[in-house]
Amino acid sequence: MQACKRSSDVTIVEVGPRDGLQNETNPIPTSAKIAFIDALSATGLKVIEATSFVDPIAVPQLADAAEVMYGIHRRPGVRYPVLLPNIRGLERALMANVDALALFTAATEEFAAANVRTTIAGTFDRFAPVMNVARERQMWVRGYVSVAFGCPYAGNVSSSAVLSIVERLLALGCDEICLADTIGAATPDQVGDILAAVLPSIALDRLALHFHDTSGIALPNVEVALDHGIRIFDAAAGGLGGCPFAPGAPGNLSTEHLLQHLHGLGVRTGVDADGVSAAVSALRPFIPRLTEMMS
Repeated sequence: MQACKRSSDVTIVEVGPRDGLQNETNPIPTSAKIAFIDALSATGLKVIEATSFVDPIAVPQLADAAEVMYGIHRRPGVRYPVLLPNIRGLERALMANVDALALFTAATEEFAAANVRTTIAGTFDRFAPVMNVARERQMWVRGYVSVAFGCPYAGNVSSSAVLSIVERLLALGCDEICLADTIGAATPDQVGDILAAVLPSIALDRLALHFHDTSGIALPNVEVALDHGIRIFDAAAGGLGGCPFAPGAPGNLSTEHLLQHLHGLGVRTGVDADGVSAAVSALRPFIPRLTEMMS
């Protein structure tokens, strides 16, 4: 195990504008999304996953991805990656002057089939032309491993299965890899086991974790990861997002809660928690539960 001091700096990857909004059914104006991202940019966050260039029919809430990318004020020193599944998504993203990407595959064949209608190998076939262009343009690329801690179709996921996908993403040329707890199934013991298996193959500064708080133990999972030296965590402002496989359950770990917890541990993030809370105000007129949370 590679331990770190709890005081070490941590980078928070804000995923609210993409993962947080993609399942919202109420239409959210492009102007509100832009205001949300611009406000987040002013908080000290260094990475904000802005939107997704997936099929607009599949994710209608993010059909305005290009307009969002054109409209935001891109602050120096802040990275704005976008999620995309294939070369068609990349072509749309390039037209919007995107310079950082996120690709997604899965740790189980069952989830790959349900989520992107192909095999794990098929996802990598789709990635190959994307990575060719990304390398030519010197674009930063993150690779997601969905259901790394449990799959709604296959059940438990072995650490060896996760390691296999991590190694393939590294060989592909990803700059950073994120292990996603897609259905909020992770436990502290499981987090420790997965990290013990994966960390010998990847540098600490290239591995991120994405926890959902479906079971209310995302923060204990974060603490285990901290003790293993992980310094990159995903979170969503306002706790936006949800688990599509657990209706009504809490979804993404709240950025505000994560910040409060990390700052209480003496961990530096460089992010203004009050500013993150204020950024959510741009969305409250369109997401009723955000207003209820504040009342």
